[in-house]
Amino acid sequence: MHENRETSESSRLNQSRDRSEKALRHTADRHASEESDCAIVPVNPSNKEEQSSAEMGEGRAQTKENIGPSSTSPTQSGERVSQGRGGVRQAAKERKQERFTALFHHVTINLLRDSFYALKRQAAPGVDGVTWKEYEAGLEDRLADLHNRVHGGTYRARASRRVYIAKADGRQRPLGIAALEDKVVQQAVVTILNEIYEVDFKGFSYGFRPGRSPHQALDALSVGLHRKRVNWVLDADIRGFFDNMSHEWTVKFIQHRVGDLRMVRLIRKWLKAGVSEEGQWSETRVGTPQGAVISPLLANIYLHYVFDLWVEVWRQKVAQGDVLVIRYADDLVVGFESRTEAERFLREFRERLAKFGLELHPEKTRLIQFGRFAAQNRKERGEGKPETFTFPGFTHLLRGAPERWSIHCVARNGEEADGGEAAGSQGRIDPSSARAEGGCWWMAAESRFGLLPIPCRSG
Repeated sequence: MHENRETSESSRLNQSRDRSEKALRHTADRHASEESDCAIVPVNPSNKEEQSSAEMGEGRAQTKENIGPSSTSPTQSGERVSQGRGGVRQAAKERKQERFTALFHHVTINLLRDSFYALKRQAAPGVDGVTWKEYEAGLEDRLADLHNRVHGGTYRARASRRVYIAKADGRQRPLGIAALEDKVVQQAVVTILNEIYEVDFKGFSYGFRPGRSPHQALDALSVGLHRKRVNWVLDADIRGFFDNMSHEWTVKFIQHRVGDLRMVRLIRKWLKAGVSEEGQWSETRVGTPQGAVISPLLANIYLHYVFDLWVEVWRQKVAQGDVLVIRYADDLVVGFESRTEAERFLREFRERLAKFGLELHPEKTRLIQFGRFAAQNRKERGEGKPETFTFPGFTHLLRGAPERWSIHCVARNGEEADGGEAAGSQGRIDPSSARAEGGCWWMAAESRFGLLPIPCRSG
């Protein structure tokens, strides 16, 4: 383990080593390579064969904006990102076991200003009742006061305002709307921690990350299903993931890389702030509010240690056949060559989740036969058409015979984009192929497998 070059507190380093070793007993990263995944976009060779120390699993090539020093990126105020934050990213790339003990000073007034302007301007207010437009009046004085409270230790996180939105199955999904100043500070912390975690996160993780999108995850999945020997697909749903994240494990995972106690205390404040529903405050012992600015990053950190590092080791050291992995936040798909390995993985995955207070949804998690020979095999057994699965929000179904088969994506409204057959030319994305269908925009990704329908954005 390396000492952060910004500090020389050896006692804190020794404490952090003990803490990290205890937490690592429950994670698979003691076996994993210290090289992180390169940032990738869809389409590249098998994620099992010819694997380098950097993950090249389900992608085409490096996405420079995900890995380049952030010191070259302009901010809302027109200034360049501080060389200090760029130094954090460089240190994170070079020293994979580094614990950063001096991060809090990066929370500057300039960063708070940029974080404020990065927020959605029409978002609903939290328990403070303050809108973005109202806070902008007298912004500089407000930010100076906020900065002083954050660094002076008098900043207090406020409870999230609980609201509900309808889910597709008719149930209600709880959301937590943070107070405006909490949003600003959370956005600033996300910006700082991204310098570390965008180096660490794996290439098959696509959800809520800078420079990544759902249609990239869909593209990677489509190409992976064609290029790899996938015959079985696990469509996994983690029951109430955001509501059941352990606060203790969340902090332990963060402390693998973050040794700045002030930054850790700030995150604890948000986790323990509670929720306010119809004026009544209630304590939160587990979970992080869906809707909070910090929550997507905390979720990705949690699953990086619970799932990503573990599945990487599993497919390298346990699997005999091809294994395809795509994750978008808590929505994940794993493809297998053999049913035996798929069933073994599912058993061990359930055991893995249980160690961290999570479980798979028994009704929404399915292992199905899906791939080139699925239709033929099911027909021979008299089982009808191949089953479908949904990821993320798009239903995937098979068409055609084994020698000329294709995967089609269908949006929630039932409209289907035309897919190509498994034959064709060299891989490339043709932006001019984007077109509107059924209320959605579709881009045909032209590859050696033909035109793959990739949803780009809502119409």
